Amino acid sequence: MWENKTQSVPQRIVSLTQPHIRPIVRGKAGNPIEFGAKLSVSCVDNYVFLDKISLENFNESCHLKEQVEKYKETFGYYPESVHVDKIYRTRENRNWCKERGIRISGPKLRRPPKNVSEEEKKQAHSDECFRNAIEGKFGQAKRRFSLNLVMTKLPETSITSIAITFLVVNLCKLLRQFLSLFLSLFTNNRTGELIKPPFINFDYTLNNFYVLKLIDLSENSWSKVA
Repeated sequence: MWENKTQSVPQRIVSLTQPHIRPIVRGKAGNPIEFGAKLSVSCVDNYVFLDKISLENFNESCHLKEQVEKYKETFGYYPESVHVDKIYRTRENRNWCKERGIRISGPKLRRPPKNVSEEEKKQAHSDECFRNAIEGKFGQAKRRFSLNLVMTKLPETSITSIAITFLVVNLCKLLRQFLSLFLSLFTNNRTGELIKPPFINFDYTLNNFYVLKLIDLSENSWSKVA
């Protein structure tokens, strides 16, 4: 840098203990530069999918098509809508989603209209509230599972540690669902009280669930779980 009169060097080392770490310019207030891996993550029904992870900087908007195609490959159909950050709302991505009948959140690429209908305002507010789920997942991973304290020394172990963190986030979500299902088996949904005597009358419980349409006795299988 001194000899060439430059302010940056490609692949420069900024950490002796973690030489694979690169500074990434984010432009955020208070933290213009961040250090660590960059992630491209999607959230479906509060489950997190780690689509791309890299120790180098990359433009995440280029991977929207790939993420949507992965969604179709997993669930068998395209999503009804995608709720994305501003950087994803390029003309190319909008046209690609429009051809497949996918609604992309955010205002259109044009001069903002002077008069906005109440329906459009309500839709925009709903989209922003819906997109908060992914921000909450990042906060949960950092606050509860130390995503922002990855101290591994090798790039492979750093990527593995980050992937395991999101795996644990999904397992916690799954555990809560199993717990809710387990409690629903011993709960009277009409009164909100646990079924009491210490020895549960399973015939009574089964009939009660049948009345509440939790079990379909005609098919001898689960038909609807609240």
